[in-house]
Amino acid sequence: MKNFLNIKDISKLDLRKIISDAKKRKLKRRKLNLLDPDQDKPLKGKFLIQMFEKSSLRTRLSFYLAIRQLGGGALNLRNDEIHLGIGGESIHDTAKILSNYGDIFMFRTDSDKKMQEFRKYMEIPIINGLSPTSHPTQILSDIFTIEEIKKKPISKLNISWIGDCNNVLNSLIEASIKFSFSLKIGTPKQYMPNRSILSLIKKTKNKISIYNDPKKAIKSADVVFADKFIGLNDKVNKKKKLNDFKKYQVNKNLMKFTNKDAIFLHCLPASRGHEVTGDIIDGKQSVVWQQAVNRCHLQKSILLYCFEKL
Repeated sequence: MKNFLNIKDISKLDLRKIISDAKKRKLKRRKLNLLDPDQDKPLKGKFLIQMFEKSSLRTRLSFYLAIRQLGGGALNLRNDEIHLGIGGESIHDTAKILSNYGDIFMFRTDSDKKMQEFRKYMEIPIINGLSPTSHPTQILSDIFTIEEIKKKPISKLNISWIGDCNNVLNSLIEASIKFSFSLKIGTPKQYMPNRSILSLIKKTKNKISIYNDPKKAIKSADVVFADKFIGLNDKVNKKKKLNDFKKYQVNKNLMKFTNKDAIFLHCLPASRGHEVTGDIIDGKQSVVWQQAVNRCHLQKSILLYCFEKL
């Protein structure tokens, strides 16, 4: 069995196999309904357990549909529905039960420590559906979307990230190193990536660069990423942070510095008027809806990777 926890832990060859399989499976589903299974039903009889400590729309729906299309079934759990937690059941015991009732486990958590503990005790594959420091399924799906639209490998494109340095960016940085693409990050000085991420960046020999001027970060970009300035569980002075990021809003004036055929990505949910204006996210350069739909196609291939069926 194989886990899918961070992009940095998986070989480039395996990541490429996942993307290639997603592309093939998406093409084969053109005339099928959402709940129609893939013809080969490679995961027939397999059961996915999803557990969420944080809210989820796209990840919850896409993984549920992914396992169904592969011939299996799924159950969604919230941590407040079970005994896990302070004064309740331990992660060790919870993992033992989940391992006996499920074939694979997807976990969205507010704690990296919990993710590692589940990894230690689970006897079935575990997928990181988002943690405080990474969101690998999102970024690998985004690479699938970018290459699908641009018709070329991501290594031949200029990628820009404008905004806060968060878990999604961490996974994008890991992907930049793995796939050798150019990445420019535009963020205020006081919101730079943490030391461990900065040390990774230093090893890339200028493939990844950080700018405090968003115009420099977005110049000649083929692909522009943005995300919420304030995460759902951020305990910050929201008024101050929004003011700090004011000039990092992706709008028409900023997009003028990109290449003419640049596309805009956002993992959603979005706050129109903050990190991006409505005319950009709802405009011709935006691919956010294709980006969201592709989560299901790519995650089917992640499930197959974990079961060693690619």
